[in-house]
Amino acid sequence: MLNLSLSTVRVKELNVIKKKIEKKGIKKFTHGIASTKYLQLLALPGLIYYVVFHYIPMYGILMAFQKYNLKKGIWGSEWIGFENFIKFFNHPNFWRLIRNTVILNVYHLVFVFPVAIVFALLLNEVRSKRYKGLIQTISYMPHFISMPAIIGMLFMFLSPTSGAFNAFLHNTFGMEPIYFAGDPNWFRTLYIGSDIWVQTGFSAIIYIAALSGVDQEMYEAATLDGATRLQRMRYISIPSIQSTIIILFLLSIGRLMSLGVDKVILMQGTSTLTYETSEVISTFIYRRGLENGEFSFTTAVGIFNSIINFALLLFANKLSRKFSDTSLW
Repeated sequence: MLNLSLSTVRVKELNVIKKKIEKKGIKKFTHGIASTKYLQLLALPGLIYYVVFHYIPMYGILMAFQKYNLKKGIWGSEWIGFENFIKFFNHPNFWRLIRNTVILNVYHLVFVFPVAIVFALLLNEVRSKRYKGLIQTISYMPHFISMPAIIGMLFMFLSPTSGAFNAFLHNTFGMEPIYFAGDPNWFRTLYIGSDIWVQTGFSAIIYIAALSGVDQEMYEAATLDGATRLQRMRYISIPSIQSTIIILFLLSIGRLMSLGVDKVILMQGTSTLTYETSEVISTFIYRRGLENGEFSFTTAVGIFNSIINFALLLFANKLSRKFSDTSLW
C-alpha cells in the first residue's frame, strides 16, 4: 500500500511538472509571437496568398480522376479513374510536347542560367562604383518591360518587311528576308535569346549579393601573390557562390517540365507554323483546358507534369547531396 501511494504521488508530481512545462512553452510561444507581431503582420499577406491560391485549390486535383461536369461539381461528377492519364499518354502529340518542353528548359539551363553567373562575376571585377551601378541599372531594365512589349519589339526588329535585322542582312550580304516569327527552326533560338536579354541582369542579383559578402582581403592577398583576375574568379569568387549556384540549379531542375505559357503563346501568335517546335505542355493545357473546357483532362496533364518535376528534383537533390555539401534538404 505504501509503494502504491508513493507511485500515485510521483505520478501526480510528474503531471504537475508536465503542466508547468506546457504552460511555460505556451507562454514562451505567445511571447515570441507578441514580440514579433509586426514581422508576423508583414508575413501575413504572403501566407494568405499561398493558402488561398495554392492550398485551398488543391482539392481540384480530384477532377483528374473524373469526367468533370460543371453543373454537378467535383463531388457530383462521374469517377473514371486513370482514363484521363491514359488519354494523354496515347495522344498523338504526347512525345512532341515532352520533347519541346524539355529541350527549351535544357537550353535555358545550358545558355541562360550560366550567363547570369558570368555576368555577376565580371561585374564583381568592376572597381568603379558609378560605372558598376550604371551597368546594373541597364541590365535590370528589360526585366521590368511587359512580355507583350518584349515580343512586340522582337517581331518588329525581325520583321521580313520593315525589320532592321532583315534590312541589315539584305544590304550587307544580299540575303532574302527571313520570316523568323513563322519559321519553326528559329523559334528556340529566339526564345532563348530573348530570355538571355530579359533575365540576365535580374537573375544576377542574387549572385552579386553573394559576392558582396566575400572578404575583400582574400582578393588583396591573391593580387599580392600575383593571381590574375581569372584566377581570382576561379579560386575565390566561384567557390564563394558555389552553394548559391547549386541551390538555384536544383530549383531549375525542379521546373524542367514546366514552362510559362504567356511567352510561348505570344511568340506563336495566331499562326500554327511554329507548332512543331513551339507547342509545349503549358500551351497544350491552356488550349485544351481554357479554350475547349476539358478541365479533367488538363488537370491530369498538370498532375503528370508536377509528378515528373518532383521526381527530377528528388533525384537532383540526391546527387547534389552525394557529390557536394549543398542540398535543399
